[in-house]
Amino acid sequence: MSKNYGATAQSVVEKLGGSHNVIAVTHCMTRLRFVVKDESLIDVTSLKAIKGVMGVVHNSDKCQVIIGNTVSYVFKEVTALCNLSGQEDIETTKVKLTPKVIGAKILDALIGTMSPLIPAIIGGSMVKLLGMILLMAGVFEKTDSTLIILNTIGDGAFFFLPIMVAASASIKFKTNMSLAIAIAGVLVHPAFVDLMAQAANGVEATFFGVPVLAVKYTYTVIPVLCMTWVLSYIERWVDSITPAVTKNFLKPMLIVLIAAPIAIVVIGPVGIWIGTGISAIVYTVHDTLGWLAVAIMGAIWPLLVLTGMHRVFTPTIIQTIAETGREGMVMPSEIGANLSLGGSSLAVAYKTKNSELRQTSLAAAASAILAGISEPALYGVAVRLKTPLIASVISGFICGALAGMAGLFSHSMAAPGLFTSVQFFDVDNPMSIVWVFGIMVLSVVLSFALTLIIGFKDIPEDETDIEQKEVQNETMPANINTKPETA
Repeated sequence: MSKNYGATAQSVVEKLGGSHNVIAVTHCMTRLRFVVKDESLIDVTSLKAIKGVMGVVHNSDKCQVIIGNTVSYVFKEVTALCNLSGQEDIETTKVKLTPKVIGAKILDALIGTMSPLIPAIIGGSMVKLLGMILLMAGVFEKTDSTLIILNTIGDGAFFFLPIMVAASASIKFKTNMSLAIAIAGVLVHPAFVDLMAQAANGVEATFFGVPVLAVKYTYTVIPVLCMTWVLSYIERWVDSITPAVTKNFLKPMLIVLIAAPIAIVVIGPVGIWIGTGISAIVYTVHDTLGWLAVAIMGAIWPLLVLTGMHRVFTPTIIQTIAETGREGMVMPSEIGANLSLGGSSLAVAYKTKNSELRQTSLAAAASAILAGISEPALYGVAVRLKTPLIASVISGFICGALAGMAGLFSHSMAAPGLFTSVQFFDVDNPMSIVWVFGIMVLSVVLSFALTLIIGFKDIPEDETDIEQKEVQNETMPANINTKPETA
């Protein structure tokens, strides 16, 4: 994309209705995530036409603008343009609760909470993977202090995941972060962990006579996410009943005394059941369908990314890797899905006569193939031209099937690409290296060939120029005179 990040940010904010219409903005690896006051002011068509914008996902007052790998630079420019002070005081419009609205809110809460945590989780899992490789290579023994410290560094983000979830969820649910962290800290406190371990071995655990179920909260997401949501209501209720002169000491004490026991006795166990139930459903499908489940996931993965539904699997992947050390359904399916989008983008770059589209396709292909970041290829090429998406879906299904048949597992949750292929290497299965690279090569070659065979409607060079001129004219200050175009 263009390196004029300021101009891109300015255009995006204008098409969202101006800086006064932006309530909040965050970003993940490729997307700017906006919350706006008035959704009617969002001009989706003009947003998509802005140079540097690869796609737009609009849902009610939420709008995701796909930028690509340079999203952090545009984010800095956007935050400089938007005055977000006082956003906590903005009243949200009450809407009728329907199954669709409830589902959308749950998905939004999950995505909004987990997206900021992904870098730490990926970083930790890759460090753990490094430790595994060093052990496998005989550089260190299992009892070596260096290896123990290295594994601890990698495991920190997983073990204290409830703390991280509490901090992130407190921002999403607009509740006190320190209180959310303090209550989550109870669930991973060594004394409480030891008590739960004893309870698991038959020692009765109660709180004022109320039985406490033996559950383990380290490495989990759902229990603390639910707890922080409930905390937001408890905090508001306690604030309404405490006198002003006692708020600085009575309010936090009451919140902790109410929220922590509820978390331990009710919300925590329910959250564990929910998380376990989701994982059971996902892996029951895998156990029943075998390689076909991985193939189907490889085919539909780009469609899940388009809707944001791919983040639903994040807690399941994290918990599975934390508990078993590997994940064998979702992550292997992404090998074919990601690199197939890269291969179809290479085919577009090879055949297109449009120089701007060629540059976009080459950059998107490199991102998908090397780093596993497929959104630039998905939004900048596949969705834009349609038929490359079909080629990617077909290739993703075939390569997913092969990954399932090979029994590949991931030891990390980094986006599968050439640079992160090491996460699929299995110490007990040396052939896993051959399978991983073979499937990666096949994904690129097959999707490349399918894209050329199916074909695509190229974008004329002059049409791109017209789009860029329209955007420039729309964003040009009104007091600047321009000469009319002549036929």
